[in-house]
Amino acid sequence: MSLLSPLALLGAALVGPLIVAMYLLKLRREDRPVGSTFLWRQMVRDVEANAPWQKLRRNLLLLLQLLLMLLLVFALARPFFATQGISGSNLIIILDRSASMAAVDVLPNRLAAAQDQALRLIDQMPDGGRATIIAAGGPLEVPAAASSDRRELRRAVEAIQLHNGGSADLSQALNLASALAAREADSEVAIISDGNITLPEDLRVPARVSYFPIGSSGENLAISAMALLPGLREQTLFVQVRNYGTQAAERRIDIFLDDSSFNAYNLVIDPGGEESLTFPVPSTAQVVEARLAGSDVLPADDRAFAVSTMGSSTTVRLMSDGNRFLEVGLALLSGLEVQQVPASTTVFTAPVAQVPVTILDGVVPDPLPPGNLFFIGPPRSTSYFSVTGEIEFPSVRPVGGEEHLLRNVSLSEASVLKAARLVPASWARPLVESDSTPLLIAGEREGRRIVVLAFNLHNSDLPLLPAFPLLLANLMEYLAPGIGGEASQLVPGQVLALQVDAQVSEIRITRPDGQVVSSRNEAVQIQDNQALYADTTALGVYTIEQFNADTLLSRRLFAVNLFAPSASYVLPQPDLRIAQISGAQSTIGQERDARQELWRWIALLALVVLVIEWLVYQRPLLGKLRAGAEIPHPPSR
Repeated sequence: MSLLSPLALLGAALVGPLIVAMYLLKLRREDRPVGSTFLWRQMVRDVEANAPWQKLRRNLLLLLQLLLMLLLVFALARPFFATQGISGSNLIIILDRSASMAAVDVLPNRLAAAQDQALRLIDQMPDGGRATIIAAGGPLEVPAAASSDRRELRRAVEAIQLHNGGSADLSQALNLASALAAREADSEVAIISDGNITLPEDLRVPARVSYFPIGSSGENLAISAMALLPGLREQTLFVQVRNYGTQAAERRIDIFLDDSSFNAYNLVIDPGGEESLTFPVPSTAQVVEARLAGSDVLPADDRAFAVSTMGSSTTVRLMSDGNRFLEVGLALLSGLEVQQVPASTTVFTAPVAQVPVTILDGVVPDPLPPGNLFFIGPPRSTSYFSVTGEIEFPSVRPVGGEEHLLRNVSLSEASVLKAARLVPASWARPLVESDSTPLLIAGEREGRRIVVLAFNLHNSDLPLLPAFPLLLANLMEYLAPGIGGEASQLVPGQVLALQVDAQVSEIRITRPDGQVVSSRNEAVQIQDNQALYADTTALGVYTIEQFNADTLLSRRLFAVNLFAPSASYVLPQPDLRIAQISGAQSTIGQERDARQELWRWIALLALVVLVIEWLVYQRPLLGKLRAGAEIPHPPSR
């Protein structure tokens, strides 16, 4: 323990003797001779008691006053002890709330431990310091900005909740923290996480960055994939379990059909290995649940759901002059009915609910058909994108990151002869590019989902590669949710979008917890013949019902599962590599110049002692008051 103002201890040397002297000295009295002291013995005792510099007797008031003096002087000296923490006056806390922070290797979970650490950092703030709270993992949130109110900061930290959707990407949070730190010279960034995060490249933070690791174990088994595939007379269930830990694990997986036990399998999985199960289930099953028995670090990925799409199909309009590759690829997708029309078609009478998707193979009609659109090798510009020319022999390179539309797709061996030079608008995000020129873009505009592939399939060997049917399945699942091998599956946080007809007056969604939300209270948005619902972070089965007045038009099920390696890999990282302007690269927490001051607690203790001293001093008066309160009243006549 150390002192910030050690000279304050001199106050004890000055004030202490004064307090003692007050008890040693007496008031001087005038001497008068008397004939006898027999009647004055009490007076003699008083004289002896007031004699100066007599031997000091034990006195409770003296002890309390000396203790009060010592506490006040000690508080003025500002004692502190070194701790792992922060010392800057402008603190920026980045708190990870991603799915891996639900791990229970620290109780009650990692997020709660991270919040406790954030509260300790707030308590360490120097007087006059300010702090900003940034919640990372999922959508970026700033519940408190540049605040010096510790109560506001504590409330902001305690209100942060887990978010299953999105990866723990700290790029946006660190860029914001860097911008905030650049404004203040004495700034410090604190990252509270388990370290399983994505960091930005080519960023140098203009402040010291401290990392506070949370968690102690990485042993975790997860259901990493699950799908219910429709067949002619029965359904086929596919379940995959992966061991993300460092030790072999033995668990049992239980299968439930519509809440009834169906089967159980014992699994033994090596570290980093996986086990797959494929078996038939009855065609009548609507909801299948897989559940890992026992417990591990992350319970959220021990359950998964799949819903049946048997008997349902989605009609897709294909405008083409003939494309065998595309026709065969679409025929492989279950639950999909292809309606082929000539490329010269300009009149579209079918409503969006009947034909929600149109594939435009080398054609751009005027006007564009309603619903979601998939452009392949567009010959000219549209209101959604521009075609400014042609590029020859473009390289095929995914943009990077965890892109759901490119899952299980490897495009490294694909070759393209020529492609349109696309200039996308702000609505589109590039998925595949060649020298900063997009080859595949996707996004939403005016209530539509739109995908644009810049090259004609006949000008590429992509249809001959295993990646083609997988890419086609992913894109069609995006354009028409509820088809393909992973029918009616959503990732947490993914917007649930459904095409609806004008006759639909209400959309009701029953969430996994039983709560019902509706378009009537604007929880579900209906715009441009599309129903949108964004709050899908809760894991489980969602039931979507469409009504015309009180008449049920359709019912559909969707499953939301935590199939995310970035969340299931929960081994805490001891350090983060983040470049700082000072030249440091490591963010490992050290007991450097951070301090935890104690003067507030000491001052509070001094206040308690002061109250006790006052009660002792007023003891005679309090005794009289108590005695007066106990005098019985005469009985009334």
